[in-house]
Amino acid sequence: MTDENQLVRYAVADGIATITLDSPHNRNALSARLRAQLRAAIAAAQDDAAARVIVLGHTGTVFCSGMDLKEARGASAETQAVNEFPAILEQLAHSPKPVVAKLAGPARAGGVGMVAAADIAIAARAATFAFTEVRIGVVPAVISVPVLPRLQARAAHELFLTGETFDAQRAAEIGLINAAVAPEDLDAEVERYTGMLCRGGPQALAATKELLTERAGGADMGAELAKMTELSARFFASAEGQEGMTAFAEKRSPSWVPGQS
Repeated sequence: MTDENQLVRYAVADGIATITLDSPHNRNALSARLRAQLRAAIAAAQDDAAARVIVLGHTGTVFCSGMDLKEARGASAETQAVNEFPAILEQLAHSPKPVVAKLAGPARAGGVGMVAAADIAIAARAATFAFTEVRIGVVPAVISVPVLPRLQARAAHELFLTGETFDAQRAAEIGLINAAVAPEDLDAEVERYTGMLCRGGPQALAATKELLTERAGGADMGAELAKMTELSARFFASAEGQEGMTAFAEKRSPSWVPGQS
């Protein structure tokens, strides 16, 4: 694979496997190529004896903008790209090695889902978050599986229904991330967490992750994701979803917004 086609980078040093989303031209959107490379990188980290902790980071100003809407336009429910996304969330959530999400910039939709699926998430204060699905006529169904156990109930209702953008400080207050730090402190804070994680026994960490997942109801994550994927794909392919994505691409309000001609 040529370097320009490499959208996900993988490196290991001092026990830390760093997976870097490197598709800044489209705000690290979850395109088919990026999804495939990301799944391969996560699997490589999980199988790598030199890796004790996984750090998921990014290049560019955006952590991840969610699904690649260009690929979603015109696709049927059966061929929607969102059908492949649950596998990534399960890889992250059920990884026997702790996963740390590192955000220097915004996360949207599926990007927020990956943040929630990680064990620990640290963001620069400048990072923002939003569940933008309803604004383009789709449902935050798949990401709800890892996200809802993290969020305060009132905040979940507010933010899922309005699609409003919120900052990293609020993300920490409602449980989505662990900490919001000054941009210049992001690397050091991530290193502080990875340093603590590396002090844990590998088998003990894996067993503790399994315990935490089961106690949080995550043992049935696969079945819940399958149900939510069907709902999400149906709305992506619906007339409302297609209109919403078209409006987004054309930088206009969707036809259902009051006052639109």
